[in-house]
Amino acid sequence: MTDDGGATRPGAAHSGSELAAPAVALRGASLAFGPRTLWDGLDLDIRAGEFFAVLGPNGSGKTSFLKVLLGLLPLTSGRAEIAGHEAGAAGRDVGYIPQQKSFAADVPLRARDLVGLGVDGHRWGVRLSHRAADAEIDSLLARVGASDYAKVPVGQLSGGELQRLRVAQAIAGNPAVLLCDEPLLALDLNHQQAVSALIDRQRAETGAAVVFVTHEINPILDYVDRILYLAEGQFRMGTPAEVMRTDVLSELYGSRVEVSKINGRIVVVGLPDATTHLHHVRSASELDEETEEADA
Repeated sequence: MTDDGGATRPGAAHSGSELAAPAVALRGASLAFGPRTLWDGLDLDIRAGEFFAVLGPNGSGKTSFLKVLLGLLPLTSGRAEIAGHEAGAAGRDVGYIPQQKSFAADVPLRARDLVGLGVDGHRWGVRLSHRAADAEIDSLLARVGASDYAKVPVGQLSGGELQRLRVAQAIAGNPAVLLCDEPLLALDLNHQQAVSALIDRQRAETGAAVVFVTHEINPILDYVDRILYLAEGQFRMGTPAEVMRTDVLSELYGSRVEVSKINGRIVVVGLPDATTHLHHVRSASELDEETEEADA
């Protein structure tokens, strides 16, 4: 298991110096479900302003990685910190963009109402200032290009339109870390590009660290600083050029995997069938993750 480090993409917004506290830090982190280990001995610093991608096949632990950072899943060993706090205690310093899921057509929730949950949905009681909250919601809608459908019920929106709203909801309050769980799933190419660009713009303008879980690196290839690739209970880490290579992925999977770059896109051929490792453990926690990732 290696951490290849890697240079940062030119122009990446880093807050302060390289000596500043990391936005995300894992030390000796291990996660296992029964006899099955997803990763072991993971030491990781993600810097402010870094665009960090987490890749791997279904069941490799990508969603579990985010659950650890959200404080929803305890590590088997080691520790995890995010935005200067123990995982799960960072509050509004962490924004979260979930996987794309549709709403029922008759849900009585408008686009601006969904974004409003990111503005003051964490507060109890009656909204103290409608004017201030409405102004912030309008600003967020404009920022993600969703003003035209602000009053449209969410059940009538496309997947790409909904993901714009979820980006707006997640960036309310300018969080220090933005966690993204397969935010491009089921989107067409144009919406993949638009949503990816919105997330990177937030990183560039605010210095937020982005942790981006995905099956497919190509839509975000222009933005990514480093990759954590999870597979076979192991991991590799480094820049895209260091990790997305024939020799690295072949070693990680224990079989021949061909990696080529064609017209600016990375093409991976020969990946083993990830579903072959999904039958060893039947704990409730793992079944939950497998269901989520298999549905993806």
